[in-house]
Amino acid sequence: MNLDTDILNKIINFLNDIHIDVIKTELPSDTFLPGLELKGQAIQLDVKKLKYPGDLLHEAGHIAVTQKEKRPLIGTKTIGEDWPSLGDEIVAILWSYAALSYLQLDPKVVFHSEGYKNASSWFIEQFSSGVYMGLPLLEWMGICDASEFPKVKQWLR
Repeated sequence: MNLDTDILNKIINFLNDIHIDVIKTELPSDTFLPGLELKGQAIQLDVKKLKYPGDLLHEAGHIAVTQKEKRPLIGTKTIGEDWPSLGDEIVAILWSYAALSYLQLDPKVVFHSEGYKNASSWFIEQFSSGVYMGLPLLEWMGICDASEFPKVKQWLR
């Protein structure tokens, strides 16, 4: 599979602009998502192993919705096995939708056929219809005003 480098670079530039570092490096083959690993407020990226550029936005969503004081613990055992919580997972998905909307990317970039336990089409359908599960939590985190979503006030919690 050939990566769309224009989309990849657009995502990387956006993440760097909002202070989520993308660090290109070599990673082992057993990462949770191919070519990606989270470490603090950064995403380690192995371009040779990455399958879907949109996975960067979802993983960035996890960083973005995590409390500032807990972000340095991401990728360590200290953060605990309950991270991310179900609520964090839901808002990371919604955050990634806001990011792809901001970047004017096709929702299939993030919600590709190989992700989200075969529910990618369902997420696209829900979000495209204005059904934003998790929106009250994203608003509570201070990231957006529900009435203006998918526009956000700030990208990091």
